[in-house]
Amino acid sequence: MLKSLRNYLITGLIILLPLIITVYIVTSIFNAVDGVLRPLVELVIGRSIYGLGFLLTIGFILGVGAIGTNVLGKRLIDYGERILTKIPLVRNIYLTVQQLIDALFLKNKTAFRKVVLIEYPRKGLYQVGFLTSEGMGEVQSNTDEEVINIFVPTTPNPTSGMLVLVPKEDITYLDMNVEEGLKLIISGGTVVPNKKRIEG
Repeated sequence: MLKSLRNYLITGLIILLPLIITVYIVTSIFNAVDGVLRPLVELVIGRSIYGLGFLLTIGFILGVGAIGTNVLGKRLIDYGERILTKIPLVRNIYLTVQQLIDALFLKNKTAFRKVVLIEYPRKGLYQVGFLTSEGMGEVQSNTDEEVINIFVPTTPNPTSGMLVLVPKEDITYLDMNVEEGLKLIISGGTVVPNKKRIEG
């Protein structure tokens, strides 16, 4: 009974946390933008407008997105990131969140390409990992077999882990996407996608 309640609690948190974090971030942005711009707009037009804070927040987010897609904007963002990564505590938090967002939302998904299953650290024990790239360069030229680079993440923090070079024929490709694989790892196996396995 207690084990079931624990699993329900963990699963509920995994499901709700992304929503809670999203709502918290959007609300924080809304409050910040509304607090700064609403008094200025009211001063200019002389009265309060219902829904103005929401419209200003959406406009602010769109504006940041537009700036981030051009060359000058990207340079400014890179400069800001360099400053953030020099602050000890902020650096760890920022890089962790950035890596998770990159893995989940970047369309090219160069970091994690496929979810795979490998026998590691020995035969009979299995690890879920992410294919990052084909074996290339000096590593491949010094191995007799064709190897694939597999990142094996830790639970519950998938941004840390280890790189394992696995022979191509020893890899089982799973029919789950990267997001589902991350949920499986973060939840410690309590959130399991209901899909069939396919061989690669």
